[in-house]
Amino acid sequence: MGGASFRRRGQRYGDGVTVLVHSAKIGPYAASTTPRQETLTWVALATVVAVAEHAFLRNAWYVAAWDHLIGDDLTALTILGDHICLFRRSDGTVAALADACPHRKLPLSMGRRCGDGVECGYHGLVFDGNGACVKAPGNQGRIPRGADVRSYPVVERYGLSWVWMGNPERADPADIVEIEHYGDPDWGINTGPAMDFSCDYRYIVDNLLDPSHVAWVHGTSFAQEAARDTPLEVKMSDTGVCVSRWLYGGQVAPFYAKLVEFDGPCDRHQHYEAFYPSTALARAVFTPAGTGGPDGPLHDDLFQMDSWNFLTPITGKITRYHFFQLRNVRPGDEAVDYLMSEDVTGAFSEDREVLEAVQRGMDAAESHINMHIDTGPLRFRRHLETLITAEGGG
Repeated sequence: MGGASFRRRGQRYGDGVTVLVHSAKIGPYAASTTPRQETLTWVALATVVAVAEHAFLRNAWYVAAWDHLIGDDLTALTILGDHICLFRRSDGTVAALADACPHRKLPLSMGRRCGDGVECGYHGLVFDGNGACVKAPGNQGRIPRGADVRSYPVVERYGLSWVWMGNPERADPADIVEIEHYGDPDWGINTGPAMDFSCDYRYIVDNLLDPSHVAWVHGTSFAQEAARDTPLEVKMSDTGVCVSRWLYGGQVAPFYAKLVEFDGPCDRHQHYEAFYPSTALARAVFTPAGTGGPDGPLHDDLFQMDSWNFLTPITGKITRYHFFQLRNVRPGDEAVDYLMSEDVTGAFSEDREVLEAVQRGMDAAESHINMHIDTGPLRFRRHLETLITAEGGG
C-alpha cells in the first residue's frame, strides 16, 4: 500500500492496492495462506472494539528512541512490558539487554558500563553486549549456570533505534517499513520530542485511520469543512489498512496555509495508512482547485506532507509516540522546521487529551457503538488480533 505517492512535477497518483488479499504475511510470519476477498460490508464489522488481554505482536520492530539519545550511558526503557537496558558499544552499535541481573534482579541500568558490557551494581556480575555473563565475582571464579540475560536485536534507521521484541532468529531489518523521500535533499524534514499517551496504542492507531476526526479535534490546524462527512475509501493489504479520500474545492486548512505555494481554493487528498502492528502514515496533499483527483497528472505547485508516526506500547495503557514529517517544499529551512514541529506537537497534544479521555471512558463503559467511519480502524484491529493469535499458537 505504501506504493501510492504524489510528486511535484506532474506525476500521476498511484492506484494503491486491491482489496483481494492473498497470504496474510507480515514479515516473518503468516496468519493464513488462504486467499480471501475482503468486502466493505458494514454488518460484518459492527462488533465491539475488542481490547484483548494479550494485545502485543511480538515478532515486530518497535521504536525504542531517537538514535542520538542512546549513548555510552545506560538507558532504561520499557517496551511491551519488557524492561530493557540499552547502551552504545565502542563500535557505535547499540546493545539492548533485559534490564535485570539474573542473581537478585537488580536492574542492570542501575549498574555501570564495563568495557563493551555492563556491570551489575549489586554484586558485580558483568555481561557483554550480547547478554553473556563474562565475570561473576563471589562465585569462586566460575560463571553460574543460567547467568546470561536476554539480548534484543537492534537496528538504527531513519534516525531511530528499533528493537525486535520477538524471536531473534526471525528478526529481519527488511521488515521495517520503507519510507519514501527520507534523506532526499529536495524534501524538508522536521522532528519532535517523543510523547507519552496514557492509552492503549490501538486507540492511537484508530485515530490515525480516521481522517474525519480532524474536523472536530483540530479546528485551528488540520480541519476543513468537507472533512466532516465526505465518504472514505478503505483498502486492505498484507501490511495494513489504508483509508483515503479526495476533498474538492475547499480552503487550505490553517496548518498547511503557511506552506502551500498557490493562492485560492484547493483540492485535498487525505491518505491515512497504518502498518501492522503500530506504524502509520498520514499523507496530506493540496493542489489548486480543479487539478486534484485520482487520475492526475497533478499541478506543479502541489504541496505534500508525509507525517510518519511510530507507536511503541510501553504497557497495555501507556504508549510512546515518535514522529517526523517530510515535505516537498523549503528543504533545509530551519524556521519552517521549527514552526512545523511546534504546530504538529500542539495538534498531537489535542489528540492525546481526547484519546486519554477515550481510554478512561472505554474502561468504565459496559457497551459502546460503532459507526461507518470506524470501518478502517475495525478492519485493522480485526486482522491484528488474527496475527497476534497466530503468533501465540507458534
